Amino acid sequence: MGMTMTQKILAKHAGLASVTAGQLVEGRLDLVLGNDITTPVAITEFDKAGLIQVFDRNKIAIVLDHYTPCKDIKAAQLCAQARSFAQRFGITHFYDVGQMGVEHALIPEKGLAAPGEVITGADSHTCTYGALGAFSTGVGSTDMAAGMATGLAWFKVPSAIKVTLTGKPGKYVSGKDVVLHLIGEIGVDGALYQSLEFAGDGVAELTMDDRFTIANMAIEAGAKNGIFPVDARTRAYLKGRVDRPWEAVEPDADAVYEREVVIDLSVLRPTVSLPHLPSNTKTVDEAAGMSIQQVVIGSCTNGRLKDLQEAADILKGRQVAKGVRCIVIPATQQIYVDAMAQGLIQTFIESGCAVSTPTCGPCLGGHMGVLADGERAVSTTNRNFVGRMGPVSSEIILASPAVAAASAVAGVIADPETVMGGTQA
Repeated sequence: MGMTMTQKILAKHAGLASVTAGQLVEGRLDLVLGNDITTPVAITEFDKAGLIQVFDRNKIAIVLDHYTPCKDIKAAQLCAQARSFAQRFGITHFYDVGQMGVEHALIPEKGLAAPGEVITGADSHTCTYGALGAFSTGVGSTDMAAGMATGLAWFKVPSAIKVTLTGKPGKYVSGKDVVLHLIGEIGVDGALYQSLEFAGDGVAELTMDDRFTIANMAIEAGAKNGIFPVDARTRAYLKGRVDRPWEAVEPDADAVYEREVVIDLSVLRPTVSLPHLPSNTKTVDEAAGMSIQQVVIGSCTNGRLKDLQEAADILKGRQVAKGVRCIVIPATQQIYVDAMAQGLIQTFIESGCAVSTPTCGPCLGGHMGVLADGERAVSTTNRNFVGRMGPVSSEIILASPAVAAASAVAGVIADPETVMGGTQA
């Protein structure tokens, strides 16, 4: 019986010739990741277990990104605990304020993820690195502690859903629209503990930033991971970033899938997720006109350079609507520098946006954009659960950077084509 991409990677890391769905395996880890919320919990468990060494200081990454720059005393104490641990064990990849970025944008940028690798992170959106052909998945902080000590983790080998992409996306249709459409089609538990394995000629039409966005939100369909094949775009991204050996995998011709979902990119429209689930999707045309008070453009899902370019293209020469707050957050320091060099930051500021240092802050209702009672935000983040960004009476609409920027200008949910055409929805 043939294996999927994910199954091949897990088999290799478990030292087995083959694996099957449902099998329990112990696999070696290429990277263990944590942030300022989850790492302190892992450190507490690490110390409680009497552990005195890490398996490899070069294969652990700690990124202080969620509540940083620290929003309060508790956040500062958590970061201090993470700093102390990193210093104690000489953790090579420790990223603090001024050097850090939103973790799932920073890890690929720094070359810490590569095809064929197994990566666990104490954050559910660790599945992002599947865009590079890696098996990456979120784990709990206790598993992070064990991973840091042993370099090993137990996995139940997932079955898979094949997502076949065809055609070429139209203008203002991005990876965010693709993944929201997919989640809307299969539901938030449609891929529960399964791999979402992407295939088809449409993959080549997606930029790496598009793929990062899609893999990032695999968890929002309940998936264990999302994974893309390695192609010329992937190799171009890796060149100059990853200098260690890596091995791409392809699914066997007779790989077994639970089902196949086919998406024709050429017919997709910009898509949004209305409150309070990512699966509550509508096209932007169906949602146009809904009032908003805030727009957030950033996060591990959509804070990359392409995202900022798309937003700036719409905001340039236009103003954020009266009564709307627009917050733009480049996902890493390098993205911030690149955005400045291209004049994007000036465009955002001249349009009336607030521009922040890299942080996850508003995505989880931590800081830098918490909502008030009854307020509604359009956000390029990944979750719109009840109370996610503020009080339970607030609402979040998930959207692409293009839709978010167009909505900021219009003051309501708006189609980018309408705003760029000179009228406001």
